[in-house]
Amino acid sequence: MSVTDRNRSASEKLPVIPAVKAKLLEGKRGLIVGIANDQSIAWGCAKAFRAFGAELAVTYLNEKARKHVAPLAQALEAPIFLPLDVNASGQMEAVFERIAKEWGSLDFAVHSIAFSPKEALQGRVVDVPRDGFATTMDVSCWSFIRMAHLAEPLMKKGGSLFTMSYYGSQRVVKNYNVMGVAKAALEAAVRYMAAELGPKGIRVHAISPGPLATRAASGIPEFDALLDKARGKAPARSLVSIDDVGVATAFLAHDAARLMTGATLYVDGGYHIMD
Repeated sequence: MSVTDRNRSASEKLPVIPAVKAKLLEGKRGLIVGIANDQSIAWGCAKAFRAFGAELAVTYLNEKARKHVAPLAQALEAPIFLPLDVNASGQMEAVFERIAKEWGSLDFAVHSIAFSPKEALQGRVVDVPRDGFATTMDVSCWSFIRMAHLAEPLMKKGGSLFTMSYYGSQRVVKNYNVMGVAKAALEAAVRYMAAELGPKGIRVHAISPGPLATRAASGIPEFDALLDKARGKAPARSLVSIDDVGVATAFLAHDAARLMTGATLYVDGGYHIMD
C-alpha cells in the first residue's frame, strides 16, 4: 500500500470535518501550529476553521509526527504542509516565507504548543534548573511572540493571533508547576501584543480551555484526578472538548469579534469562577 493510500485509509477513519452550514470565514487563510494527533486542541481548532470555510496551512513537529498529522492535513485539504520545530533554527521563518510566497497574506494564526522538560515540570518551581526554565519559556511563550513578529507583515488588513493557556496561570494547580509560570508570562504577552498590534487591526487572544485529555497533558501527574475535579465543580458539570475550543476560537477570527482583543477567554464550562 502506498503512502497516499495509507493516508487516505487513515483519513477515512477520522472524525469528519463538520458540515458547513454558513461559511463565516470563507476567503480567510490561517496557520495552525500544534496538531500532533486527532486529540489535539489544534486539531479541534483546525476542524472548526475549515468547517467555517477558511483555508489552512498546517505544520508538524518532525518526521516522527508527520505520519500522524499528514492524514489530518489531507482531511483539511491544506495546501501548505510543512515541518515546524520552534527549536530548529530557521524553520518558523521558512513556514512564513512559504505563506508569503503562496498566499501573500495571512488572516489568523493558532499557536497551540507548549513544552517543559520532565525534570523541570515535575519538580518544584523553586528548584527548576535554569536550562529547564529557559526551555519551558522559549517553547511555551517566546515562540508565540516570534510567530506574531513574523505574521504581522502578512496581516495587511488586520487579523487574529491565538495561543492556548490554562487556569494554572492564575491559580496554583497541583503538578502544573513551572508551566503555570510560563502560561502567566504568555497571557501577559498577549496583553502587550494586543496593545502594540491593535492599531493595525490585529487582535491577540489567549484561549484557556478546561483540562483536556491530550498527549501534552499526559505528562502531568494525577491528571485523571484533575479531570474528575473539573467535571464535578464546573457549573456546566461537563468537561470541555477540542471541538468546543475550536468553535470558540474560530468565532474570534470572525469580523463580528473585531473589537475583542487582549483577553483570556475561558472555555471550561465555568470552572474558573469556582472556588
